[in-house]
Amino acid sequence: MNDLQPVALGEENADLVVRGGRVLVPELGEFQARDVAVQNNRVAALPEDADDVVGEETEVVNARDRVVAPGFIDAHTHLDLHQTFENAYHYALESGTTTVVSEVTGFGPAFGAEGVEELLAATSYLPIRVAATVPPQPTIETFEPAREAPGELADLLGDPRIVGVGETDWIHAVGRDTPAERLYERAAREGKTVTGHGAGCSDEKLQAFASIVDDDHEAISGEGIVERVANGIHAIGRYGSIRDDVEAVGDAYEEVGASELSLSTDGMWPRELVREGYMDVVVRRAIEEGVAPADALRMATLNPARHFGLSDRGSLAPGNLADIVVIDDLESVNVTTVVADGEVVYDNNETTVAPRAYEYPDRFYDSVDVSTDPGQYRVPANAADDGAVRAIEHDHGLVSLATTVEPPREGDDLVADPESGLLKAVLLDRHPDGDGTGFAGFLTGFGAFEGAVATSVVWEVPGVLAVGSGEDLRTAVAHVNEMGGGWAVVDDGEVVAELPARVAGVCSDLEVEETAKLYDAVASALRTLGATADQPMLALQTLTFPGVPALKMSFSGYADVFARETVGLALE
Repeated sequence: MNDLQPVALGEENADLVVRGGRVLVPELGEFQARDVAVQNNRVAALPEDADDVVGEETEVVNARDRVVAPGFIDAHTHLDLHQTFENAYHYALESGTTTVVSEVTGFGPAFGAEGVEELLAATSYLPIRVAATVPPQPTIETFEPAREAPGELADLLGDPRIVGVGETDWIHAVGRDTPAERLYERAAREGKTVTGHGAGCSDEKLQAFASIVDDDHEAISGEGIVERVANGIHAIGRYGSIRDDVEAVGDAYEEVGASELSLSTDGMWPRELVREGYMDVVVRRAIEEGVAPADALRMATLNPARHFGLSDRGSLAPGNLADIVVIDDLESVNVTTVVADGEVVYDNNETTVAPRAYEYPDRFYDSVDVSTDPGQYRVPANAADDGAVRAIEHDHGLVSLATTVEPPREGDDLVADPESGLLKAVLLDRHPDGDGTGFAGFLTGFGAFEGAVATSVVWEVPGVLAVGSGEDLRTAVAHVNEMGGGWAVVDDGEVVAELPARVAGVCSDLEVEETAKLYDAVASALRTLGATADQPMLALQTLTFPGVPALKMSFSGYADVFARETVGLALE
């Protein structure tokens, strides 16, 4: 007989009892008047009255007139960007989030399998559970040669904390062979998932993509969600620092129901994490969009647990981990109590959790050293065709388009013209096997931006991006080198804002509140110097991201997303 049965049978006292609440039964989509009895960090029973198992040493949580639900699960996020999670997890936990499913697109591109292992190690001792996916990006060769063979990454799929292969941009996999197929095959053998990034993918392309992937978080309309579900793809809605697509969940909900929908943040940056919350905010948005509260909670508990094979959570059925959230108002999703792994970690604004330290390998703190040679920032005048060259035009959000510009000429060089909004954009390779050099081109649509900004916090590639004009470009890059990664904004040779991100060049290890303040400072400096993009920091860091069309930066030229090839400055 296991240790839960005596409590279920009323023969022994429970360690913890949550009393008097309306308990969500996500399997039925309803709330029931039940108590929750916990023994040795697992749910032992859901009796109508737990008096028989309450003893002198039983801890009792009063949930009268409140909702009791399983701990929230973030179905898709990026813990290895912006802020080390060990210094920020307590905000997520206090919001009721007890499990997160994370990509490794920050550590992975530079460090491969070691990056995944370090994320797992850094989060292994936290009272919030982190499940990760294996990043396919190091094996992808669409625009640049692959940086890593899939072997070691594939082997990680045998780890119980790895739930699948991370998001694959459809342009890399639909209608073409890719080395990442070895990862997909291993995932299938292990019974694990493959995550898709299907922005702009529909019709026959989506059907082809559905033969590869199991879930996708990129639908931005109700029709897009319905199409994914109809093709057997688990649809994940999101609300976070990048986008709010929960309206699409509400639009699709009446047609597809709740069972094939999950919720996620897709990344809650330090500012929003500190000021808004975490998965409590996402559930609230779903309810605001017309999703029944029981179903909204199911989308943040049982559905992601089942989809990712997390069989011991997502429900308060007996035998599940005792991850429990008490909510006093379903309209605001105000979390008052959090139980993680059977321990009360947050109750009525009092917390037992705090940031924790982790020491990464030395090479993670010394991973940014790219070229500041003046020649690397030049665009030779002979690159122009009758004075015109290809350039990127920032459109909105993550979207950037192809355009043609006629930069001013100074001697043998083409230069930026910030007054007219024509900026130089330089991407430099900081991979351990790289040489620190890269490609220089042009950017419009960001604003009449004076000075320069450089950052190593770019998506899916190990690079340093610099945008601006003149010598300020090199000064900004030099400062990012000096910090070991991060953001630097420069005006007339002076650094006017900075944000160190010294862990793998992509994560701050400062206290999360300090990181949030520095993000504000960088964003404010960009605005002061003339940036008019709707989300300037997002616009910059996604200039390397081919998952959203149409023209992006690579180390050897522009990445033409639709043509799936690298193109140069010269017009063809």
